[in-house]
Amino acid sequence: MPRIRIAVAGVGNCFSSLWQGINYYRKPHGKGSIGLMHWDIGGYGPGDIEVVAAFDIDRRKVGLDVSDAVFAQPNCTKVFFRDLPRAAVKVEMGRVLDGFSAHMADYHESQTFVLADAPEADESAVIKILKDSGAEIFLNYLPVGSEEATRFYAECALNAGVAFVNNIPVFIASDPLWAERFMGNGLPVVGDDIKSQLGATIVHRILVSLFEKRGVHLDRTYQLNTGGNTDFLNMLNRKRLESKRLSKTNAVQAMLDEPLPAGDIHIGPSDYVQWQKDNKIAFIRMEGRLFGDVPMNLELRLSVEDSPNSAGVAIDAIRCCKLALDRGIGGPLYTPSAYFMKHPPKQVADDEAFRGVQDFIAGTALN
Repeated sequence: MPRIRIAVAGVGNCFSSLWQGINYYRKPHGKGSIGLMHWDIGGYGPGDIEVVAAFDIDRRKVGLDVSDAVFAQPNCTKVFFRDLPRAAVKVEMGRVLDGFSAHMADYHESQTFVLADAPEADESAVIKILKDSGAEIFLNYLPVGSEEATRFYAECALNAGVAFVNNIPVFIASDPLWAERFMGNGLPVVGDDIKSQLGATIVHRILVSLFEKRGVHLDRTYQLNTGGNTDFLNMLNRKRLESKRLSKTNAVQAMLDEPLPAGDIHIGPSDYVQWQKDNKIAFIRMEGRLFGDVPMNLELRLSVEDSPNSAGVAIDAIRCCKLALDRGIGGPLYTPSAYFMKHPPKQVADDEAFRGVQDFIAGTALN
């Protein structure tokens, strides 16, 4: 099979885990190893993905080979595959816009971004790099709240003729105007806001669905998360959290026949704890009523390494996006987005989305 050529905006923890994983599963021990939802998607294995272009704004990453940049500060995710081959791809200076929150300048450089002094790339420069590299799919891994920067890179993808996988809670695939533009250009788009392989939101959704199926009335619920990576530090600026809270809340509310009142549901990042690094701890509480209106409650604590948890889903989203390119499908990929993303164009139950993805992969469903 030919390789799947990807470009990435944001060489942070999430892409570090993804690039490590792509190379981990290329090794002889890869096939049959744990940690994959699918080994084969339309003939493409995890190791068939290669990075051909990358953009970042941190001076410790810009100019480095991608395989070095993924281990540069402030990245702090678990290193599970250090022996990366040279990618022969240099990290290019990207566009800053709102991709850097001013409050992060108050922290030590080991915790936060250090802006490069290189000239920022304009749209024509990014488009040229995408075209010259032969990129087929552009991954967005910018920080939460990067509204302008995400739209900038989505525009570049459209003009370069490249598909788009939007892993953050800025609404592209789920925005009808953007969706129509990708459809008109014959380019697939997957989004928005990637789910973890087994993270707080997917677990919360399953539990809410369980309550519904077992006839338990859910009165109120919260999900509080803490972590110590740059994503959590970035989100201390509460103004950047609006789309993140909306995405996570909608993902849970979608499992209810009747959504909870706003005052009875609270979902979102809670605080930054530096020593946790890329470990994310989620606290979920659900209060409801059983048979005879008798009260009950459930509390759950989940601890996961945040970025590998995301990469386990991204590696499938990329391959489904490639299948759409091979099949000439443009616009939002509804079923893959519903299974892989928190805020897809169409919300469906996870078991239904899973079956839909299986049909999409098999080619028995177009989208």
